[in-house]
Amino acid sequence: MPQVATIDFHVTSECNEECVYCWGPQGIEEVDTATAEAIVTRIAANGARRIVFTGGDPLKRNDIGSLIKLAGRVGLEVAVSTTGDELTAEFLKEHAGHIDLVSLPLDGPNEEVSSRTKKAGHFAAVMRALEMLALHRAIDVKVATPVTRHNLDHVPDIATLLDTRAAGMPNRLFYNVFQAFPRSMDADVPWEDLVVTSAEFAALREQVELAPHRFRINWLSHETLDRLYVMVFPDGTLTIPVGGRYVGYGPFLEVEDLDTVLEQASFDIAKHLLHAEGWQRSG
Repeated sequence: MPQVATIDFHVTSECNEECVYCWGPQGIEEVDTATAEAIVTRIAANGARRIVFTGGDPLKRNDIGSLIKLAGRVGLEVAVSTTGDELTAEFLKEHAGHIDLVSLPLDGPNEEVSSRTKKAGHFAAVMRALEMLALHRAIDVKVATPVTRHNLDHVPDIATLLDTRAAGMPNRLFYNVFQAFPRSMDADVPWEDLVVTSAEFAALREQVELAPHRFRINWLSHETLDRLYVMVFPDGTLTIPVGGRYVGYGPFLEVEDLDTVLEQASFDIAKHLLHAEGWQRSG
């Protein structure tokens, strides 16, 4: 499967947060441990270099530790994308040696802004998670901010906060800033109250990049996000989003020719992008 270096395994839909902009799976029953292990093994066997355990929050699964260890044994780089709410010192003590990267969401530079899109207390949970991760220097840390109308004016302050944090962390720190994408399993998301324009996103980038930072910043626009993104859902279904739609290709373990599926998905995404560009020009 040379076209895709990374596959996101959404091991659960369970999550402590209820982010309105979330485009992860919702309300989907998860496979058992044996099936999850088979999925991890096949991801490695088909040429992916990296697995991202995500959700929901993957730390809500009781067997996540064993899945992480298995992924390392079969040769995969291991990333864990968690809200941070469930991260503990005990978990890191046992599993840090098998994790290459931990990703954490941060919606604001303080509790007040964060609570506009996350539950109260999430900001403090992420700060605690960063402190714990600083004790495990071999783990890379990625902080991700979805830019919405609720925090557009506060992203520069988040970058400043992370500069302060990075000064006391031996880890490699990355900062992903992405334009909230109108994709969700919830059909009733008020995107007009969330999505910032491309011009606003570009202006934000210009503002943040006026000052040097201690970490690399990756700017992920709608165009960047609307690309081939391979997901295995909690029920084991191979899923590839096309624009705002989720296209399912059946159980991942039963897909015989992944290359053909990915070629078709790439074609569908390219067709979608051409249609979207034409629509925008005509509009």
